[in-house]
Amino acid sequence: LVSAAHIQRLYDRFQLLDRDQMGGLRNEDFEAIPELVTNPIKDRIIGAFLSPGKDMVDFPSFVRVLAHFQPTNSKRSKTSSQEQYNSPTRKLQFVFQLYDQDRDGKISKTEMLQVLQEMLRMEETDEQLQSVMEKAFQEADLDQDDAISFDEFKKSLEKLDISEKMSIGFLC
Repeated sequence: LVSAAHIQRLYDRFQLLDRDQMGGLRNEDFEAIPELVTNPIKDRIIGAFLSPGKDMVDFPSFVRVLAHFQPTNSKRSKTSSQEQYNSPTRKLQFVFQLYDQDRDGKISKTEMLQVLQEMLRMEETDEQLQSVMEKAFQEADLDQDDAISFDEFKKSLEKLDISEKMSIGFLC
């Protein structure tokens, strides 16, 4: 649960980012964030905020996306009928969607290679990236259909503490 003070800080930040005061953030507003400018997958991150066909994100949608990065509250009741945005499964779904750019519910080899190229192009050759992608598919593509489903993705990352990896302190 996020306090009123946290919501107010997020709203203040949202307003600062909304440079033209239109009540929403556009691609250009996100690209003005210094920490994001240097991120090799910035376009995918910005795309996570903007719904398909939309060129602006409002404050409630902004908060919903940021909620994926809130640390998981282990004390929270497990009986809730609606899974929290910051649950391990929702965090994995968020990451999965960064890879699944065509939103068909699976990660193709092409999509995996595109992410690797965006993240590692300066450090690895195309042949090395191709090899990394093939190894990832060998490990994750359990049904060997040349695509990684969300369930396969989740299973391949089950040993990773996604709650820790996808937490941002200022959202505590």
